[in-house]
Amino acid sequence: MSGFTDIRRGGWVARLPERYLPYVLLARLDRPIGAWLLFLPGLWAICLTAKNFWWGLWFTVLFGIGSVVMRGAGCVVNDLWDRKMDAMVERTRGRPLASGMVTPMQALSFLAVLCAIGLAILLTLNNTAKLLGVASLVLVVLYPLAKRVTWWPQAFLGLTFGWGAPLGFAAARGHLTWPVLLLYLGAIFWIIGYDTIYAHQDREDDTLIGVKSTARLFGTRTREALCILYGLAFLMLLIAMSGFSLHPWGYWLMVVPGALLAWQIIRLDIDNPARCLALFKLNREVGLAVAAAILLGWI
Repeated sequence: MSGFTDIRRGGWVARLPERYLPYVLLARLDRPIGAWLLFLPGLWAICLTAKNFWWGLWFTVLFGIGSVVMRGAGCVVNDLWDRKMDAMVERTRGRPLASGMVTPMQALSFLAVLCAIGLAILLTLNNTAKLLGVASLVLVVLYPLAKRVTWWPQAFLGLTFGWGAPLGFAAARGHLTWPVLLLYLGAIFWIIGYDTIYAHQDREDDTLIGVKSTARLFGTRTREALCILYGLAFLMLLIAMSGFSLHPWGYWLMVVPGALLAWQIIRLDIDNPARCLALFKLNREVGLAVAAAILLGWI
């Protein structure tokens, strides 16, 4: 493949048998950043609500595996919807469905396997978490359609990727209380922000083929939009944390993710795809820093 692409065929992926490679690329296992970003809102909820260390570790492992599997399932659904559009976009034309490495029927079979693994994990959780897990499938299916009908597909991604917050909260606590709403809202604002940065990689191609996004909507005012989105995300997270008896150190340590968010705003260059991708990936560290602040707030 020539041109700019975020597919990575080097490293451990290159050592796989050739017959497995298309499925690894289809599930984005070559790029684990998406699984991290799906996992992190759930991790925040677990850190806030787990009864003890071992309880929290158990749910963290479950959510970690579930995030890899369900992110892969979401990618398959997305690529099935978008295979024709992906073939017209420089960054995505090498994806397995768009390039013909995998047929739609093969992708559906792979999707069934991923969903079966996800269901097995979901069945280990309590009833409230099971209901929330099933409800999330609606968002997974609808998200790829959002870019066709609204300028705010990033908001739909926020609803989908942020769903780990109420799901993790319910899994660890057994029910939902008011802080989880703010935790979810904070995750949504954060996700809209970082996915807007990500979408700037495809802005020109999206314009040509008519795909809508907040990157196109905000355009040269993206930096100002990020100030609002990241500011709201940070505020919602702080208020959510206030619903628990955390040590003040937890709030002071939130300066670290706050600084990382500010760095993204400062360094943003919407005409530099490589920098947009690097800034987008930095959000893994943002999410881990938030989790660390919550954990240290319990000490």
